Amino acid sequence: MLWNRRKVRIETERLTLRSPVHSDFPDWSALRSENADFLVPWEPAWSADHLTRKSFANRVHWAQRSVATGTAVPLFLVRRADRALLGAITLDNIRRGPAQSGTLGYWIARRFSRQGYMRETIEAVVHHAYVQMDLSRIEAACLPENVASRGVLEKAGFKYEGVAQSYLQINGRWRTHVLYAALRNDRRGRTLVGQA
Repeated sequence: MLWNRRKVRIETERLTLRSPVHSDFPDWSALRSENADFLVPWEPAWSADHLTRKSFANRVHWAQRSVATGTAVPLFLVRRADRALLGAITLDNIRRGPAQSGTLGYWIARRFSRQGYMRETIEAVVHHAYVQMDLSRIEAACLPENVASRGVLEKAGFKYEGVAQSYLQINGRWRTHVLYAALRNDRRGRTLVGQA
C-alpha cells in the first residue's frame, strides 16, 4: 500500500494533525517556552538553541525530509475551533520489510492536557499508520512514573510489554522506560492498568 509522501494531514473530531511549517514558529516557541517546566522532566535535554527560529527551521526541514523518505511522520496538533497549537506527535523510526513498525513520541501543553486531545490524536495516527502506511506494530515508551502518558496509551489501546533499562536520555540522564505497543491484529486482551 502506498501513502502520500509529500504531505500528511489527518482530521479528527476536534483537531487537524498536520506537518509543521515555518509560520508555526511563534506559536510553537511560545507554547514550548511557557510549558518548559511541564515538559522538561519527560523529554531529552533541550539544546541551548532549542527555542530559536533557526532550530525550528531545521525541525521543519527534518519533518519535510522525513515524510518524503518515509522514515517519520511529524505532526502538529491544531484545534480547528480556534486554530490553537496544542502540541505535537511523531511517528518515528519507521521500519519496513519484515518489521512494518514505528515508534510514537508526543507532547501536549499543560492547559490542553487531560481533555482527551492526545488520546484522539494517538488513535488517529495509529489508524493512519495501519490503513495508509500498512504498518503492523506501533511502539511507545515512557517513564514509569509518567502516569498521564501511561494512561493515555492504555486508553488508546496500547498494551504494556515490559521494561527497558537505560532506554533513553531524559533531561540529561539515562532513564529506564516502560514499553507499550499497539498491534494491527491484536488478540492480547486489555492491559492491566498500573503494571510495572
